[in-house]
Amino acid sequence: MTLPNTVTVECDILIIGGGMSGCGAAFESKFWGRDLRVVMVEKAAIERSGATGEGLSAINCYMGQRYGWNTPEDFVRYVVNDMMGLAREDLVYDVGRHVDSSVHLFEEWGLPIWKKDNGEYERIGRWQIPIHGESIKPIAAEPARKALGADNLIERVSITHLLTAEDDPGRIAGAIGFGVRDTNIYVFKAKAVIVTTGGASNVFRPRSTGEGLGRTWYSVFATGSAYGLMIPVGTEMTQMEHRFVPTRFKDGYGPVGMWFQYFHARVTNALGEDYTVTRADELLKYAPYGLAIPTPTPLRNHQMFLDIRAGLGPMYMRTEEAMQKLAAGDPARMEKVREEAWEDFLDMTISQALTWASQNIAPEVRPSEVVLAEPYIMGSHSGEAGAWVSGPEDVAPPEYFWGYNKMTTLRGLFAAGDGVGAAPHKFSSGSFTEGRLAAKAAVRYALDHPTAPVPDRGMVQRLQQSIWAPLNTFAQYRGLSTAEEVNPHYITPKQGLVRLQKIMDEYAGGTSAWYTTNAPTLQRGIELIELLRADLQHLAARSQHELLRCWELWHRTWVGEAHMRHMLFRQETRWPGYYYRADFPALDDVNWRVFANSRYDATSDRWELMTRPYIHVVT
Repeated sequence: MTLPNTVTVECDILIIGGGMSGCGAAFESKFWGRDLRVVMVEKAAIERSGATGEGLSAINCYMGQRYGWNTPEDFVRYVVNDMMGLAREDLVYDVGRHVDSSVHLFEEWGLPIWKKDNGEYERIGRWQIPIHGESIKPIAAEPARKALGADNLIERVSITHLLTAEDDPGRIAGAIGFGVRDTNIYVFKAKAVIVTTGGASNVFRPRSTGEGLGRTWYSVFATGSAYGLMIPVGTEMTQMEHRFVPTRFKDGYGPVGMWFQYFHARVTNALGEDYTVTRADELLKYAPYGLAIPTPTPLRNHQMFLDIRAGLGPMYMRTEEAMQKLAAGDPARMEKVREEAWEDFLDMTISQALTWASQNIAPEVRPSEVVLAEPYIMGSHSGEAGAWVSGPEDVAPPEYFWGYNKMTTLRGLFAAGDGVGAAPHKFSSGSFTEGRLAAKAAVRYALDHPTAPVPDRGMVQRLQQSIWAPLNTFAQYRGLSTAEEVNPHYITPKQGLVRLQKIMDEYAGGTSAWYTTNAPTLQRGIELIELLRADLQHLAARSQHELLRCWELWHRTWVGEAHMRHMLFRQETRWPGYYYRADFPALDDVNWRVFANSRYDATSDRWELMTRPYIHVVT
């Protein structure tokens, strides 16, 4: 077996991932840890990495405290209701009380925010402010790059595994990965590690297939590494059963938030009926959450789903109604409204603008189809999967605090953004903020623990061989068949991904299964994904690009297995509209208003599932 060169990088704090939370962590850690060496490693380039890399049309998490709009307590109550009663109030509050300062930093750095004539921010929803956000990621990345310095920002290196200490598997010691554009294995040694990588798209079979393969709502480059890194080393995870099923414009996955909140558009079925009106009584079944204002996102999905299942589709966003009402017969005003309609997509989802153009849709004349998309597993948007982390010292109850804010159950391992569980609705600004909070705590941890842990050398040696193995597998067996994609000794990462997506779609409540599953179906799915995990030992890569895809597939597979095991564990339908347990169709607050947690033991290859109590912090 041939092995590449090994490059060792030693630092005090290692930040894995250069998305919004990673950039926040880099910026803040250098402010508080001036004498510490802080290194960030990113598989791409931070100017366009992460979920906001293609742009954004609104900041979705802003309290507006200087205008008297909302308080952090208001935000906590909203998030808990939208999550149907389950969110870590201490973590949500922590983001809410700090997020406005991050937004003001973005503006100071050059982000154009829409404003009224009096200079006050424009507002399109309770928590949303519109922006000209095509370049939000470069704007957030520049201060991070400057703070770190050229020698401490290592791009085009993919982290595949975390490393624990040789004398203490409960303490983090670094990470290992490989260069996607060089032939090096990189070993990072650190006193503290902050995981700021992404949630998971493409775990489920996407609606866009064939020529549309790769078009998803959440970033296609978000491969679940936030979870695929932490699960194998025994990090306690929470709410991994939760997923987000977004309502989006059909085929292009264009966002609907601006249309609902700024344009005040409505969605109707093919008969012109508004399902939020005709199915209003359905909300009574899910009191008290169904009585909340606004209606929780899964319940709005549920109302639409009932119409679709009843054969009342297609569902249409009535863009023409909304735009004509806003224009009020004024041609000049209509031109402005039309410009804003197209910019909503051009800022962040260009494919939707292309779909409109290719289908000859003028949104001021014709409505557009909307659909319920395939599920996504994340912790930053409207999902709450992630690590079980310590809360802030001044807010968290004792059950939720173990020394350092945002630290996972592995000492020295911190998380932010998609990596933090039970703290949703952070979006871009909240993820950046959470990165800042995790960084401040990680600096304090590194200063409190000045002796660097030694990574487990046996673990490093095994992983050096494992990481590079797909390239060697292909080199060894490539000549045994005339077609490289068909070989008795290996599978390609694309073949593995298709297999994973089929399992998740059919057994874990994907679109083809009408988001519905039950215990026997989940048990069969877990059996199949365990077989897949065994077969991934035989992955082959024809290039370093495919080697990257191999390890992205590994991370997605960990996510899929955790998701199904958690779904099986939670015996209720807590989030109708996201998924349905046919064998437990009701919400059960008496027994299941608790957090579902898990821990994987690599030594025994066994999962432990347990509950953690729900504790009120905000009244």
